[in-house]
Amino acid sequence: MILGDRLRTLREAKSASLRDIAERTGLSEYFMQRVESGHAIPTIEVLEKWAEALSIPVHELFYEGNEPPPLQNLPDRLTAEQIAKVHLRDFLDLFGKQQ
Repeated sequence: MILGDRLRTLREAKSASLRDIAERTGLSEYFMQRVESGHAIPTIEVLEKWAEALSIPVHELFYEGNEPPPLQNLPDRLTAEQIAKVHLRDFLDLFGKQQ
């Protein structure tokens, strides 16, 4: 779900208007409408105000429940140790031959 859609769904579930949330957050209705429609990206500070105005924890702006949903379709990632080995190998290839 796109964040703006989620924010609108949560606001409507609380039977709150944009004006209600704007008054509670100090944000403009225009800005909030742009966020909900996907035309503006809120900062973390804005999301914290929005969650407080809805009386919910910040994580609920992103997902329901106490646990995040399982991640899907993510490629395998290198560990920090693997990345360090690659960089060390590249460094030695570049500078080790000059000695």
